[in-house]
Amino acid sequence: MIDFGNSFFVILIGGVALFLYGMSMASHSLEKLMAGRITGLLTKLSGNQFLGIVTGVSLTTLLQSSGAVTSMLVGLGSAKVITLRQVMGVIIGTAIGSTITVQLISFDIGAYALPTFALAFAFYFQAKKPAVKNVALVFMGFSLLFLGLKMISVSSHHFADNPLLREFFENIRENPVYSFLIAMIFCALVQSSAVTIGLAMSLVSAGAITQFDSMLWVYGANIGTTSVALIAAAGGNYIGRQVAWAHFFYKTLSVVIFYPFTQWFIVLVEQFQTTPARVVANGHLVFNLASAVIFFPFINKAANLIEKMFPRHPSEVFGAEFVNMNNYQSSALAVSYGQREIMRTADIVLSMIRDSILLFEKPDPVLLESIKDRDNKVDFLYREVKMFLLDHANRSSTAVHQNIMAMIMFLSDLERAADSIDINLIALAIKKNALHLEFSEEGWKEIRDLHEQVVRVSLTAINSFQNRELANEAIRMKRELTKFEIHLRENHITRLNRGLTTSINTSSIHLDLLSEYRRIASLLCNQAYAQDKLSARAEG
Repeated sequence: MIDFGNSFFVILIGGVALFLYGMSMASHSLEKLMAGRITGLLTKLSGNQFLGIVTGVSLTTLLQSSGAVTSMLVGLGSAKVITLRQVMGVIIGTAIGSTITVQLISFDIGAYALPTFALAFAFYFQAKKPAVKNVALVFMGFSLLFLGLKMISVSSHHFADNPLLREFFENIRENPVYSFLIAMIFCALVQSSAVTIGLAMSLVSAGAITQFDSMLWVYGANIGTTSVALIAAAGGNYIGRQVAWAHFFYKTLSVVIFYPFTQWFIVLVEQFQTTPARVVANGHLVFNLASAVIFFPFINKAANLIEKMFPRHPSEVFGAEFVNMNNYQSSALAVSYGQREIMRTADIVLSMIRDSILLFEKPDPVLLESIKDRDNKVDFLYREVKMFLLDHANRSSTAVHQNIMAMIMFLSDLERAADSIDINLIALAIKKNALHLEFSEEGWKEIRDLHEQVVRVSLTAINSFQNRELANEAIRMKRELTKFEIHLRENHITRLNRGLTTSINTSSIHLDLLSEYRRIASLLCNQAYAQDKLSARAEG
């Protein structure tokens, strides 16, 4: 083993760093190879819990991280793409899938790490296709993982012979709860149960800890890995919290059930393997398989309990905040309520415009569902506010009636702009991604430039609804946007005449996208034109 004259402590830290970096490299490369199929698969999960377990095992094996999969579930839950009941099986499956990595690292194949890395790097250096490069990165990642584990193992043998550390480990043996807490905290910090259990395998192989202590490390790692999902759920909604805490309770209850029988459990596992590291790996495997068998019949009951423990907060129920059919005591108050709700609607539409460009970068089912959810909210607010304003218009004076009609027209334009994103832009994005098309580099930059200008125009137009002095500025910006869009069309046609393949393949999508963005800006500027006409009449 090459140590370059470093201390064994440095080798240990370096080994942990290589292990984590290698796992991260392999995980990210595998995720790129899967593209958008992972989240797409999760969004299509049915009520078949056994299929959910198989899905959880498969995804965790592919991504080499149960934390990554559960964090993904939390994200999908926060976006209201999935429900807790749909993914209870996946949660159990991720625990089983995490054992695959541990099984791999339990074999002493560190001697092949550097040759494999060198060969994989050669392929990566020579490859032209992204898929080949990602496959090479997967092997490079696993090579670093095994190299890091070898370094951990070498340093662990040294620590076992160190008098001070030997005394430390002896104190831990006398207080088993310390081993459990150390493993749980360490796993929460490094956010990887594999590296935690890998360290435990190295320590038990070196004789630093007992086989009983190593199983406590397994228990601690299984609970510590839930911290990834719990952190991800901190800013999410009630579904995200339900998923994260379901994962935590499942792991915790599994440990509570197994802990009293740990010694007997070790004796059972040792019947199949004599190598300490293999005993740990197999113990981890049997622990998660047995937990799955125990909890599988109670999945639906567990889901009911978690949903009751973490119910939907009233604030998470979307609805109108400022208008209802009984709060029109005065015309000024009613108009004020209506304006505040319209501006709330405008903020949602503006967020849809900002995020719409991301649809054309890569397939993202979560973003797709998020935009659809926001369009549904806009539709809901459109109906509620329109009914409120129409009801009040029938009770108001002519001047107030005209003002309310102008508000309804702007609200209608906001709803049509949201529909344009939800229907037309999403259809274009799905078409582009389904055909695996890419815009030309120059064309994509122009689309992004137009999108940025549309966001600026939309923001100014929305602000002009409350500040009429901005109406002229919004109109001026809209006219510049129209000229810019025509200029971009001419540039695209020039690229077509040059025979640029990427421009030819994406021509219809490209031109339709330019038109839709200009149309969205025009819709939001309609009220600015109306206000400009009113100002002109007043001055006349």
